[in-house]
Amino acid sequence: MRRVGVDVGGTFTDMVALDAEGAVDVIKVRSTPGDPATGLWHAIDAAPHAACDVLVHGTTVATNALLEHRGARVVFVTTAGFEDLLWLRRQDRAGLYDLALDHPPPLVRREDVVGVRERMGATDVLLPLDAAEVDRVVGAVRALDPHAVAIGLLFSFRDPAHEQTLVEGLQRAFPGIPVVASAELMPVFREYERFATTTAEAFLRPGVGGYVERLARECRRRGIADVQVMASTGGTLDPSQARYRATSLALSGPAAGVEGARLVGVQLGQADLLTLDMGGTSADASVVVNGEPLRLAGAVIGGIPLALPNVLIETVGAGGGSIAWVDEGGALRVGPQSAGAEPGPACYGRGGTDATVTDAAVVLGWLDPATPLASDLTLDADAARGAIDALASRARLEPRRCAEGIVEVAVATMVRALRRVSVERGLDPRDMTLVPFGGAGPLFACPMADSLGITRIVVPPHPGVLSALGLATAASRVETVASLHRRIDDIDDAAWAAAYGPPEDAMRAALAGASLHRFADCRYPGQGYEVTVPADDGAAAAAEAFHLAHAARFGHADPTRAVEIVNVRVIASRPGGAARLRRGGDGPGALVPGTVFDGPVTIPLADSTVRIESGWRARVHEIGALFIDRRPGGGA
Repeated sequence: MRRVGVDVGGTFTDMVALDAEGAVDVIKVRSTPGDPATGLWHAIDAAPHAACDVLVHGTTVATNALLEHRGARVVFVTTAGFEDLLWLRRQDRAGLYDLALDHPPPLVRREDVVGVRERMGATDVLLPLDAAEVDRVVGAVRALDPHAVAIGLLFSFRDPAHEQTLVEGLQRAFPGIPVVASAELMPVFREYERFATTTAEAFLRPGVGGYVERLARECRRRGIADVQVMASTGGTLDPSQARYRATSLALSGPAAGVEGARLVGVQLGQADLLTLDMGGTSADASVVVNGEPLRLAGAVIGGIPLALPNVLIETVGAGGGSIAWVDEGGALRVGPQSAGAEPGPACYGRGGTDATVTDAAVVLGWLDPATPLASDLTLDADAARGAIDALASRARLEPRRCAEGIVEVAVATMVRALRRVSVERGLDPRDMTLVPFGGAGPLFACPMADSLGITRIVVPPHPGVLSALGLATAASRVETVASLHRRIDDIDDAAWAAAYGPPEDAMRAALAGASLHRFADCRYPGQGYEVTVPADDGAAAAAEAFHLAHAARFGHADPTRAVEIVNVRVIASRPGGAARLRRGGDGPGALVPGTVFDGPVTIPLADSTVRIESGWRARVHEIGALFIDRRPGGGA
């Protein structure tokens, strides 16, 4: 089976193909912002071996729609009296010290909210939902002419009957539009996060579903037997699942990069990793602990909370195409605006005039204009110098100092992201290995490591396309959650089996032949947050695991206190592909195992460029990775 992973980024589209023995072929082309799928097919068509049995795709379609607030017009149907809940949020400030900063608006307009005269309580029905009320709601929704409908009622996670009744009535009335019920999407408490996620799913589903269907149709036409889409969990979904889990694709591409870094760590014996994926538009920071990506029960994308499982990702606007500018106070800034793929940085020679991080690297001599960045893209050094000169004049700096300043600002931005995923979560980066990848990440690894006190860096083989490698090897993975809200000491074996039985049945149906694993969201009674722990070994073992995890995460635990299970989770997974990482032949960018480089030196690779700073020494591993360590006495 030939597995192909294609990662569509903001600037480049990367493809990695694995043959039956795990050998790796790499293709890199420019992205096509107008239609991301066009760049995908360009990459596949450019491959030396056209055959493709399995295609695994990482997409930014859902991410971009959330960030740009471009999606379907949604009508939100909710319990009467709670129509303003999406605007009330959690009543926390968008910026603690900025009284003028506001949260992004919800994905639904206030005039497109319909209240329903019904009320489900925690234990029984307080106000029944009758047929006349359903007819009234259908009429109100019809008058608003939506593209999609989201339904979120109080306590539907306990009893979904009222939501199901509304779904049936709305689907009969509007057979051509999606109707999303919160109890089907995520039957858990905390109504704000549940309602926000449900409206996001309705907002995304028409666009994402249409994109996935077109992808699947073209795959069928090309004879590709199996197509998968990467989800935010780091696992893949088939098109029939992805169409109805649009919000699960919000971190599709970044999650693939973390999976690729995990794979490299396993092969190199590095279990605790800080990962930094620096592409053309942004940089994504994450962590791998004990050989597994750190996963969370929710994320915030574009100011919208999504209470669905995801790999921990911290994204900042510090990519190779991030635009440098001077603020009103005369300070040099970088991003979050990006030159993107069209026209791109000035050095692309496609009409861009803004100075970017890539232009700074060209001016500093780190990127060789004679070496193409992609199959059809060479660099224009004169255009880069012109853009930097213009910015230096506005910033009142010498051109080279301006280029150095751009790099320093970008590095500082990425270091903040790395601190948020490590230090702020109780992880000491000094005990971890930094894995920089993406087209630009290995250029800036040494100063990032210096700032964090890290003494070892690993640049993986094929760093510029590591996300695509993660796609090609990713396992299929589906997850479900159900509410429980019971203390562990009140749960006997029968109740434990009953709690996990329905979710496990659903996962067996969703992913045939998969292995199933149980997890539990636990807390001390009265806490406002949970910690997810393994639960395969029963309730008592889950409680013990919670105490240990709580101590590791928050610095304290109390084994004498009771433990409450808020939600039960079941994860179904099936193995993906296998990659045999090795050095890439003897062509341009090939590295000979055992070779040692002492900084300062710049090492051009086939799909990226590595910068070794003074005080650091790099050694080429037998699979083509670079181990970069602080030289004894090298300083910081």
